[in-house]
Amino acid sequence: MSGPITITPLTGIPEVSEGDDLLDMLQTGLDHAGVSLTDGDVIVVSSKIASKALGLVTHDPDKDRVVRGETEYVVAERAVGDRVTRIVRAKAGPIMAAAGVDGSNTGARGGWLLLPHDPDAVCERLHDGLLERHGVRVGIVLSDTAGRPWRVGQVDFALGAHGVVVLDDLRGGTDADGKPLEVTARAVADEIAAAADLAKGKVSAVPAALLRGLPGALVPEPLESHPRGRDLVRTGPGDWFGYGRVEAVRAALGVEPGSAEATAVGIAPTGTDTRIDAVGRAVRVALHGVPSATADIGPLTVTLGADTAYELGRLVSRLCTALWCEWLAGTPGHPSADGLSVEVHVAGAQAG
Repeated sequence: MSGPITITPLTGIPEVSEGDDLLDMLQTGLDHAGVSLTDGDVIVVSSKIASKALGLVTHDPDKDRVVRGETEYVVAERAVGDRVTRIVRAKAGPIMAAAGVDGSNTGARGGWLLLPHDPDAVCERLHDGLLERHGVRVGIVLSDTAGRPWRVGQVDFALGAHGVVVLDDLRGGTDADGKPLEVTARAVADEIAAAADLAKGKVSAVPAALLRGLPGALVPEPLESHPRGRDLVRTGPGDWFGYGRVEAVRAALGVEPGSAEATAVGIAPTGTDTRIDAVGRAVRVALHGVPSATADIGPLTVTLGADTAYELGRLVSRLCTALWCEWLAGTPGHPSADGLSVEVHVAGAQAG
């Protein structure tokens, strides 16, 4: 892409309430900004105003219950004080904290805003309405905010899209030096959403922006045949990170994240932890699979006991595995003469 790209915040849009026509709201923003739509424009709309217009708000005081209702499955979870924060696959599609349930910028009504379960359909309706009103080809992106693995901070991404290129797959082509491109596929819709947020911001009450000067950003007819927002979500074999480090190990040991069992054995905190607490969680995970076994936790060791040598071996393996996901290491000693107990030495970088 070449040439200048402009991002115009659509200011002047009033507080949106259930039943409001988003097309009217966007028209207010366009008029206030003094711009008219032209072919090739892309409008980025915050998911919050879509949720408000659709009445996707609940006043249930139990946020955890609300999040569970919007969750497909739990990817990772950490204790934060007396609460638990969960990274989940939301019913809206993406992997994100708390399934996108949000209590900020909810206006005078308060409550929790929920994401639409079909964000692409929201974009399609807006696209078709703008086409009917203005007679021009535009792209629509419904944006939301999420954190990113391995990176600090949050960024806007394309929750939904219609009429716009969401992925520019460059594989099979060459770079500027003529070298083959084997893995590069630009998430164009996410880039558009993030760029728009530079104009919208998080605290300025500007819920939409218009991007102009993006040649090749729109897809040809039939629009429904092209990938949309949900197609940017990695699923199945393409999802290399279906669980967090801790959750992957614990799930393999029979303790699924988000389950009552996970709560019972204990959830790791986001902040400082003690070694004794970490060892305690690992021991409870190990015992979960061998209910007749016993464990005595000492300052540097765990003494395990079982009814049979076979069960003791299983217990040792489970404990060493569970310790690993707590950033600890277990080294078993020699079993007792009867083969029914053993002392496991615990070491690692966890602060005591």
